[in-house]
Amino acid sequence: MADACRRGAARISHGGRLSEKAFIGAGSSGAEWALLLECARANPDLQRVKEQLRQPVDWPVLFKLAEEHGVLGLLAIRLRRRGEAAAPPEVFERLRERQRAQALFTLRLTAEMFRLLDRFAEARVEALVIKGPVLSVRCYGDPGLRNYGDLDLIVRDADILRSTELMLGLGYEPSVPLTAIQAKKIPGEYVFRQTSTKLLVEFHTELTFRYHPRPLPLENLFARQARVDIDSHLVPALSPEDELVLICIHGAKHFWEHLSYIADVAAFLAVQELDWRRVLAAAEEVGGERMLCLGLRLAADVLGAPLPEKVAELRRSDRAIGPLADRIVQRLPDRGSAPPGIFERALFRMRMRGGIFSALAYLFRLSFSPTEEDWVEGAENKRHWLLDALGRPFRLARKYGNDGKS
Repeated sequence: MADACRRGAARISHGGRLSEKAFIGAGSSGAEWALLLECARANPDLQRVKEQLRQPVDWPVLFKLAEEHGVLGLLAIRLRRRGEAAAPPEVFERLRERQRAQALFTLRLTAEMFRLLDRFAEARVEALVIKGPVLSVRCYGDPGLRNYGDLDLIVRDADILRSTELMLGLGYEPSVPLTAIQAKKIPGEYVFRQTSTKLLVEFHTELTFRYHPRPLPLENLFARQARVDIDSHLVPALSPEDELVLICIHGAKHFWEHLSYIADVAAFLAVQELDWRRVLAAAEEVGGERMLCLGLRLAADVLGAPLPEKVAELRRSDRAIGPLADRIVQRLPDRGSAPPGIFERALFRMRMRGGIFSALAYLFRLSFSPTEEDWVEGAENKRHWLLDALGRPFRLARKYGNDGKS
């Protein structure tokens, strides 16, 4: 299985750049999209940015694209490096306002993260921080440069009741009914909202990572954990190799519909020192080889992410990766204008797994693993999980079917 990943990674062009025409969608401006792509690269060509800025720029279109794709922070820092003449004064003022707002939010969230981690450590409940400020520091050296709106932590399923008690004591309210948590119902994630500040914290366990084809080996993740320095606090996090696999699976979960997902992978590859043997082993451990390969392919082809020679030199590929990447690239500029329907979603899930039997098993599990959206309101802790599972495909058909008719 790791061989398929190696072959898929081998086909990625090392630091290559696809034709801009490949990225121009029917509803987006090619010039603005090309500029945004350059700004989202881990190491943008500033001369190229300068040349693009000499052309007329539709700033409202550029802002909309950057916001929709979660890369406004990257756009701001690239333009700032070009100096005040790079954009009209009102554009810089708007960027500064957004950056101030994000900086304030980041300060609040990271301060709260430190408070939560201290409290959990006192209670001897082990937790790892994923994505959010940790990923932002790992990718960009700044906890506030990525666009995120909550804090994500991993805890053991055995600790979720204790974690809930701790969160209640810290002034949070669970979005999942407490009775359902006590009844061992498994939501998509355990979301807690602080009543005073409205900050969101999401807890994940080995049972909530449904989009990992194989069960998450949580004890291995805790054993391989690393520390990320944020404001002189050493924050417990996944190893870099495990984090790379996780963000590729997360991108696949969301069909890579945001440029930010690809930008994170590209920046991660450019900055982090990775043990590729461990990367491939971690992907194989959870059945995510093809998801990893697709993430690497997109990061390299779309944003010129670097890959080591021992990965890039392998020439043969997983044949499914190319068509999958091409389809994602085609849809990327006009994210959300034509979301995939239920059958396209199902086919993508199957192709992400690879192999007819494993693909069908993966799709079956995703189709019949109920979350809180499938629970009957008021009966979360009473209705049998089998009834929730049987109702899930019908809910998915209503949600993702064409005009609700599939």
